[in-house]
Amino acid sequence: MTDNRLGKSAMALISALAIATPVSMVAFPAHAFVFNSIKVEGSQRIESATIMSYAKLPRGQNVSPGELNAALQRLQGSGLFETVELVPQGGTLVIRVREFPTINIINFEGNKRIKDEQLAKVVKSQSRHVYSPSQAEADAELISQMYASQGRLAARVDAKIIRREGNRVDLVYEIKEGDVTEIQRIGFVGNRAFSDSRLRNVLQTKQAGILHRFITRDSFAPERTAVDEKLLTDFYRSRGYADFKVQAISPEVARERDAFYITFNIEEGPRYTFNRIDTVSEIPGLDASDFAAQNRVKAGEVYNPTIIDTSIRRMEALALRKGLDFVNIEPRITRNPRSSTLDLTFALTRGPRVFVERIDIEGNTTTLDQVVRREFTSVEGDPFNPREIRNAAERIRALGYFADAQVESRQGTSPDQVIVDVNVEEQPTGSLNFGASYGVSSGVGFNFSLSEQNFLGRGQQVSLSFATGRGTRSSGLTFVEPYLFGRDLKGRFQVWYNTTNRFNSDYDTRTVGALAGLEFPVSENGRLELRYKISKDTLSGVEPIHVNPETGQLVGSSPILYLDQGGYLSSSVGYTYTYDSRIVGLDPLTRYKLAFSQDFAGLGGDIKSVTTALYSGIESNAWREEITLRAEFEAGAIHMLNDMGSRRFDRYSGNSKIRGFEPNGIGPRDLNAPNQDALGGNFFWALRTEAQFPLGLPEEYGISGGLFADVGSVWGLDNTLGAQNIRVDDKMHLRAAVGASLFWTTPIGPLRFNLSKAVKKEDYDKAQNFDLTISTKF
Repeated sequence: MTDNRLGKSAMALISALAIATPVSMVAFPAHAFVFNSIKVEGSQRIESATIMSYAKLPRGQNVSPGELNAALQRLQGSGLFETVELVPQGGTLVIRVREFPTINIINFEGNKRIKDEQLAKVVKSQSRHVYSPSQAEADAELISQMYASQGRLAARVDAKIIRREGNRVDLVYEIKEGDVTEIQRIGFVGNRAFSDSRLRNVLQTKQAGILHRFITRDSFAPERTAVDEKLLTDFYRSRGYADFKVQAISPEVARERDAFYITFNIEEGPRYTFNRIDTVSEIPGLDASDFAAQNRVKAGEVYNPTIIDTSIRRMEALALRKGLDFVNIEPRITRNPRSSTLDLTFALTRGPRVFVERIDIEGNTTTLDQVVRREFTSVEGDPFNPREIRNAAERIRALGYFADAQVESRQGTSPDQVIVDVNVEEQPTGSLNFGASYGVSSGVGFNFSLSEQNFLGRGQQVSLSFATGRGTRSSGLTFVEPYLFGRDLKGRFQVWYNTTNRFNSDYDTRTVGALAGLEFPVSENGRLELRYKISKDTLSGVEPIHVNPETGQLVGSSPILYLDQGGYLSSSVGYTYTYDSRIVGLDPLTRYKLAFSQDFAGLGGDIKSVTTALYSGIESNAWREEITLRAEFEAGAIHMLNDMGSRRFDRYSGNSKIRGFEPNGIGPRDLNAPNQDALGGNFFWALRTEAQFPLGLPEEYGISGGLFADVGSVWGLDNTLGAQNIRVDDKMHLRAAVGASLFWTTPIGPLRFNLSKAVKKEDYDKAQNFDLTISTKF
């Protein structure tokens, strides 16, 4: 009788606990049970033997209450059952289970920013599989993390089920996406040399501004903090702060989870300049004097690791030319805190005899191995140079083909062998753009462009463009092979077709042509391009001077333009030498570029001429780098051969050379012709200067101001006999304009608004007081 009462009490207790959530312990009476048989009820898909294997209860032996409790927990912990009951019935134990239902369908509700197909790839729960509450909750967390990666930290995801007949359920993820958790403020602690606004411009992460719906960098992404830390470090150290370090980056979330506040705690340290520079050799028999001549670091210069790296690279190249292997150039820096100077010694030491066994490349599903390999100057079998491997990693990342690129080295098959592992993550490199544009002269226009920076995974560049405006049409195709024949030899091929229809003139033009060029380095900063160009240029629609029968007035163009009508074939060869300090950026504050080019027409065709052009540009940062100063000078001249006169197509118009004037708005002009069309000139020069500075607006708006002043001229004609046989004035008359600019960095590109006034011009010049253009830099 007592045993029966105990059995009923135990059964009631176990049943109650099984219906509730699993617990760690069940209180049983101290009396032991003996079960001669075990019966399973409620199972449909799961075999009884499987259930008993989880229970692990013996038959015909004493079973303690603790063992019953352990069996219950094992069955519940299996994740196979929604409820479990252990019911002792005399000498029989009934295991009564209710299996988890089968998932009928999986639905997502409330999602607008992320499509169902993307969410379905994240969740682990699947249709026609057993429903698991723990897995459904884990899936909800994965979906939340997916939204968090897009900056939506306030997103909430709830997993709910709708029961259907046949022990089936519909699994529904109810999503409340919430707004983007934007970065409301980026602050700095410890900065003295540079303002917060200047440092924020260095970072990849941006604050939220008026364009926050278009700019994705204003949402917090933890993976960008490492990039930002490196950008800050490179910024400071390239400006002399050798001891700079980021002590901490502290992101904080607002209580409502709708905003981020990021604080960079930095330590600038002193600004160093170089003091004593030495080159010593610790290799017996190796003279250091030849290597010292390769040094580009000068005493008194501000510390810049790029200058040191350039000098090391030059010394290593000299060692290779001398046939010296395993020569290590070790820069040794001694700090002088009192004077804030550095003593630098380049020590030539014998490096370890370690070779590159092989270079393994993984992750490049589209890009060919050779595109990555050509960024290494070392190949299999070469001496291992850790510095060169690091530089190769930077070059691979700079290609823009990969979202991430990691380059690491590990020991090879023997201690003197090293394997270089390159792991890359591909990213889209093509773009398809449709857009609209506006220019005061060209009016509203539309453009289309299709470009691919990594064509067929070969690192080739292909672009197709078409643009139209008021009176203008242009289209072109460009193909660039940056490593022709596997060498640093850039091959370029272009074709174009452009027309104008009465564009600020009383004539039409059509140009169709092609260009093929080869560009290669001739020094660290210098490159030379050799090219061949062929084009067919047609000038039409020029009316001779005559009397309009309806008005009785004279109309028409200058006889000089009338004689230029027709189509002419031009075939020319040419070259351009460019020296660009940005190729090896030794000075972070000042950048300059020089270019000299000549084209010789007469290799067939109708035109025989020599065209010469010169360009120089310089840009520098001043006033704690808050102000950017720019100056550009360019000039050009065309000399016709065999007593041939220049045509309108050959001559310079001054377009885009001097701001404040319309296209075709300056230069020689036949004032006796009724329409007074611009004739162009054989020569031009222009000097453009400007200053760009912040306006005190939040930098995340991307708005800054500027002032500019331009001066120049277009002059010179081979034929100066105009209308009524009166000579045209083709002298060099000075033009000048001043103005103010508003720069605005937008998702469609950097825009520039110019307000200008021509302060020096001829009466017949056509001034332009306002212009809206795409902002460009040299």
